[in-house]
Amino acid sequence: MIPFNEIKTVFLDMDGTILDKYYDDYFWGNYVPQKYAEKEQISIKEAQKILFSMYKAEEGTLNWTDIDFWSRKTGLNIFQLKQEVAYLINPHPDAEDFLRNVSSNGKKVYLVTNAHNKVMELKLKKTGFDKYFHDVFTSFDMGYPKEKLEFWKRLKEKIFFEPEYSIFVDDTEEILHTAKLSGIKLPILRAVSSSRSIPKKSEEFLTIMNFQEIIDL
Repeated sequence: MIPFNEIKTVFLDMDGTILDKYYDDYFWGNYVPQKYAEKEQISIKEAQKILFSMYKAEEGTLNWTDIDFWSRKTGLNIFQLKQEVAYLINPHPDAEDFLRNVSSNGKKVYLVTNAHNKVMELKLKKTGFDKYFHDVFTSFDMGYPKEKLEFWKRLKEKIFFEPEYSIFVDDTEEILHTAKLSGIKLPILRAVSSSRSIPKKSEEFLTIMNFQEIIDL
């Protein structure tokens, strides 16, 4: 375990880690199906069945979070719909205190996300969190989602960091596993991704309910 004072670089996921994932869950699970049902003149239940099948087919690929892809696939303006429910974008209650702490302690802080660049910019503008990051890297910048080792290889080409003195917090175990394979010393699972979800548990990774647990390392 790396003591907090020895950590030099902090990598943070966005959705579910520093931001409440309820916005995304509601958007893809309810709002898009509602709009798709209206367009296709079908029931919301039918729309959900069709869309959930489409979503499933793209898991782990760049298309998964590519709003331009989903606009073409559904015939809806996905970014416009994202903006319509942007009032639901909220940070986790402990996120800003943690960001303020690590950014003021001489540590390098980077956002690494699978989110589309337009969506990432919308969320950072809404929360004002952009000021805490030294840089931001999306899967679209890298050409690979975070689930792929190539993402982390390209990250190492873009910035200098020491993996043995780095932590990475994400709410998805598959992504943490890939980060660990790339050499990240301490991948950490965010137990609660949505304010309406049940806490996750991991047998492989250190799991936190609150960012303060990292500071207390």
